[in-house]
Amino acid sequence: MKKTLVQQNLADKLLHQGISLHQNGKLINAKEIFAKILVQWPDDFEALQSLGTIEAQLGNYENSCGILKRASAINPNHAATYFNLALALRCLKKLDDAIFNLQRAIELEPKNPDYYFEYSTVLIELRRYEDAANCFAKLLKFKNGSSRDHFYYAYCLSKLNLTEEAILSFDKCIELDTENEKAYFNRGCEFIKLNKPLEASASFGMALSIDPNYAAAYHNSGAALAEMKQMQAASASYLKALEIEPTLEFLMGTCLYQKLLMCDWDYLAEGIEYCTLGISEGQKIALPFPAISFLDEESLQLKNAKIFSEAKFPSTNDLGQRPRQPKHEKVRIGYFSADFYDHATSHLIAKLFLDHDRQKFEVYGFSFGPGPKDKTYQQVASSFDKFFDVRDKSDLDIVRLSREIGLDIAIDLKGYTKNNRTEIFAEGCAPIQVNFLGFPGTMGADYIDYIIADNVVIPSGKQDFYTEKIARLPYCYQVNDSSRQISEKKFTKIELGLPESGFIFCCFNNNYKITPQVFDTWTRILKEVDGSVLWLLKDNDAASENLYKEAEKRGLNSNRLIFAKRMPADLHLARHQLADLFIDTLPCNAHTTASDALWAGLPVLTMKGQSFAGRVAASLLSALDLPELITDSISEYESVAIDLAKNPNKLNAVRKKLELNKHSKPLFNTSLFAKHLEDAYIQMYERLLNGEAPSHIYVKP
Repeated sequence: MKKTLVQQNLADKLLHQGISLHQNGKLINAKEIFAKILVQWPDDFEALQSLGTIEAQLGNYENSCGILKRASAINPNHAATYFNLALALRCLKKLDDAIFNLQRAIELEPKNPDYYFEYSTVLIELRRYEDAANCFAKLLKFKNGSSRDHFYYAYCLSKLNLTEEAILSFDKCIELDTENEKAYFNRGCEFIKLNKPLEASASFGMALSIDPNYAAAYHNSGAALAEMKQMQAASASYLKALEIEPTLEFLMGTCLYQKLLMCDWDYLAEGIEYCTLGISEGQKIALPFPAISFLDEESLQLKNAKIFSEAKFPSTNDLGQRPRQPKHEKVRIGYFSADFYDHATSHLIAKLFLDHDRQKFEVYGFSFGPGPKDKTYQQVASSFDKFFDVRDKSDLDIVRLSREIGLDIAIDLKGYTKNNRTEIFAEGCAPIQVNFLGFPGTMGADYIDYIIADNVVIPSGKQDFYTEKIARLPYCYQVNDSSRQISEKKFTKIELGLPESGFIFCCFNNNYKITPQVFDTWTRILKEVDGSVLWLLKDNDAASENLYKEAEKRGLNSNRLIFAKRMPADLHLARHQLADLFIDTLPCNAHTTASDALWAGLPVLTMKGQSFAGRVAASLLSALDLPELITDSISEYESVAIDLAKNPNKLNAVRKKLELNKHSKPLFNTSLFAKHLEDAYIQMYERLLNGEAPSHIYVKP
């Protein structure tokens, strides 16, 4: 009903009074005024619009939505009403409805930057990063853009894995706001992605100059410094982050791992005890990969993986459930990795891609790492039926590509190791998803269906410690490339810094695998074998210096330790010939390093642990029929090492057996391995076609 002139004057007076109260922050008083207007004139648009806004400010979002919907019905061409309604809907987590109303607001006022910004940020909340980036791009076209606009645009570009473009946008953000510590921090994270730790460290440093208490910046600065082998500085940065924010997610485990990288064992036992208790209580305390270096308990590894998976990589369905493909003439398998270059993973697996049976399988490669496109990269790329370099694609785009191809089985060669893209599997890139080779343990995620294993790394009765179903191969889970080249160069002991006489023990494992308990054992062995030395890999100066000190503490002359610098793979294999016996570590065994030694003809002595990572060398030796090199206790390990060192004939017999078995036993038979792995894939695929859930698989020899 139309108001009379007197009624209109009264309504206007009340409306102005309500607006004044609203502007002065007196929300309850303003609400009463607008409600009073609506009692008399229920269709008063201005009163509805104002009351709806106030209800939202008071946190009464349902009321706000109802009132603003009434207002939009009265005046369907008022953009601000749709905008305010969208804000209330967003607070109710009704994001699709919020998007609809923001679209309507933008249609009515296509140049309003506030509408575009809100629309874009809701798209981010919906993980629709490409749409959000396009929206920000439009916003920046008709508006120069604030620092905030460029920051969110860069964030979207980062999520789309457009790393260099993201850096440029963060640069623009910083240009407009030189005190934006978050922009510096996020730019540093992008440099990390590009494997540019120097630039990353500088960017994190700028963030810290603005906010000296920015714990996450100290954390990530530690990672960049560690990548540059500035270990002491990295450790100090991690510890500073811990001091500022002791509960920062997964930080404590990283601090421990950094200590292990440096062979700094002060307070290590206390740190491990603290992490063990934290994991048992469900705390986000250690990343899964560092944890396997100091935990040998499978129940703790499982719990820790579940904690991490749920926190960082929960199952998502942005593109809908994993599709079930129609039956293909050939099973379509895809290998996903960041390591298709001169890397340990490629050294092991390269020949497998060629050996797959092309009558039964189509084989696809997906490379997403920042590594160089070197000779190994070119060789690996050419071994697939189709190879995709997806380093610049977003996770969702990679999933879309996988689904368009119609992959039947997707194999994650990274797990929770460096440069992983676990989100691809969390979103569901294939009906069957497999954890293989890269990560020696469970991923604790319900979207990973199988883990490739064998009866040694996961013995019967241990399956409850894995969320995946176990596909057990008959010999060894670890593939090995039987075509790897060993340089013909004949090193002399002098040129490698080795003594010309005396027994040479060696261990080329990464330094983080050396624990105080292992080093105690090594020290006792060296003391029992006169004139012997221990040849170790030199990863960083801090580790070498600390090991020298630890030797002296134990009454062992530090000159009994000799460190080998890294060198190309074929030369590294060749220098093994100067060592006499490889002695392994625990709780994390030699993996690729054990394969290297065995392929080069160097016997490996190991001790079996409890977990997957602590039983890998035993698996390799079992596949070579060398059980005499597998021990079950520290005392047995020491005894065998000393015995072999003091009895050259016994060691020579082991060497001859190794040389013979290299060519006659299954470990280095890549084509046989391929057949067994394919058998596992076929069994997985047939269960899928039959509508059966994943189940444990046992491949026959």
